[in-house]
Amino acid sequence: MQRKASARWQGTVKEGAGTISTQSGTLKDTAYSFTARFGDGKGTNPEELIAAAHAGCFTMALSFMLNNAGFTADAIDTEAALTMEQANGAWTINSIHLTTRARVPQIDAAKFAEIAGNAKANCPVSRVLNATITMDARLVG
Repeated sequence: MQRKASARWQGTVKEGAGTISTQSGTLKDTAYSFTARFGDGKGTNPEELIAAAHAGCFTMALSFMLNNAGFTADAIDTEAALTMEQANGAWTINSIHLTTRARVPQIDAAKFAEIAGNAKANCPVSRVLNATITMDARLVG
């Protein structure tokens, strides 16, 4: 399986602007810029997209692993908070914290925690990231 995305940039890093597009067309010429990355400018940025990919990947992996264990979630909501800091003079994604709330009938908290930990460790996006990944996964309802 192969997935593709593309980016285009014009101008200097601070005053310039770019666009990002994905193979599916979900993002098509979506704006990104220095101010969207390091401030509060309009558009997206690579780190936000990584956080979105991680939240989506983990949530899907959790659903899959719950299904394999005989459970079906009514709902799983996940937020991925990515932290990027300078390390040795270079910007580095050093951590992502996953916050997950799930409604899963007939599962106990210990079994849910075990499955969530497995999903965190083994979703493909977790496996590609060279960052500390922490998690707060809880059942609700």
